Amino acid sequence: MSAIRNELEERFLRYVKIDTTSDEFSAEVPSTQRQYDLLNLLVEELKEMGASDVRITDYATVYGTIPATDPDPNIPAVAYFAHVDTSPAYAGDNVKPIVHRNYDGSEISLPGNSEMVLTAENSPYLMEKIGEDVVTSDGTTLLGADDKAGVAICMALGTYLLAHPEIPHGKIVLAFTPDEEIGRGVSNLKLEDVGVDVAYTLDGSKRGEVIYETFSADGAKVKIEGVSIHPGYSKGKMVNAMHLAAKFVDALPQETMSPETTEGREGFIHVYQIDGGAAAAEIHMIIRDFELDNLAQMGDIVRDKAARVQALEPRAKVTVDIKPQYRNMRYWLEDDMRPVDLARQACENIGVQVISSPIRGGTDGSRLTEMGLPTPNLFTGMQNFHGPLEWVSLHDMEKATELCIELTKLWHGAKK
Repeated sequence: MSAIRNELEERFLRYVKIDTTSDEFSAEVPSTQRQYDLLNLLVEELKEMGASDVRITDYATVYGTIPATDPDPNIPAVAYFAHVDTSPAYAGDNVKPIVHRNYDGSEISLPGNSEMVLTAENSPYLMEKIGEDVVTSDGTTLLGADDKAGVAICMALGTYLLAHPEIPHGKIVLAFTPDEEIGRGVSNLKLEDVGVDVAYTLDGSKRGEVIYETFSADGAKVKIEGVSIHPGYSKGKMVNAMHLAAKFVDALPQETMSPETTEGREGFIHVYQIDGGAAAAEIHMIIRDFELDNLAQMGDIVRDKAARVQALEPRAKVTVDIKPQYRNMRYWLEDDMRPVDLARQACENIGVQVISSPIRGGTDGSRLTEMGLPTPNLFTGMQNFHGPLEWVSLHDMEKATELCIELTKLWHGAKK
């Protein structure tokens, strides 16, 4: 095993055992205090490796600097970002990672849950990993490769650069954010705290991914206030908010505009949670599309269906709240493709075929790019994230680290 892969394994297995699940219903920063367990550990490890200006901000982001080996002020400063939180969509506590050495191409049955089996059908990319070391959970939790694979890659990059001062490079910043999975990872971030010219998120999937196009995203909430009456004496009086919520959800275009019926460049409206009871109910949705015009049209659909429910029952009160979350990074990156082009060149230099397909999701880089810091997304190897069949190849993580090393060298040759 290479020294880099060995370090990646040690770090990754250590990090995934730390519960960092975020919580969209919390107003705190970070949304869960348990994220500090990893954030504070990263502060300690950055100091131990010899990084400078190591700090944790009041918005729960950790920074560490790898000082420039070339003092030329015209060399662009580069940051590498990863997020520490894991998705609240599935259990992230008590993770038991399993390393499957020299994967042989057979099915992988996860011992904690006999129904959880990785196969060529549910994970075709696995067939490209024969002979590699694959990491899974035991099937009772997610693994947390999203994005602790990225965290480990960033830390291994820092270790390597500090151990090889002969590599010429400008200022390098390693940054670790909270709450990416709930869309708030960089909401409070100050670009002057990062202090770089360009950045990358290590939050991608297949080997070779250099992503510069993501969904644009809005969050939507429909609130229905009914009329609560004792059910024994409610004839002609009660207005059941849950019944109206069901009518609203049923009216949405489920056969053409839901996540389970769309792919490629198609957007969707996704109802993911309903809270409440007969007196009041809230329907929580996310709206996604690559183009802003389409995103706006889907928002209009939500408003129209809510208005129809209101018209059905004037005694109820139906309100709609739609808020922007992030935007397609392509809108800004297409004006200056140098960050993308250098990442592609770095892939080619290390013998990795480039993949630049749009991703049906978003990253901290979506918001950072919108804020003025161009931030494409790079691969880590993680697969099947947000569920118990999540896995990652240590060899992919190693290649991602090599990519960052090569990319750092290429930015040394670039000028502001």
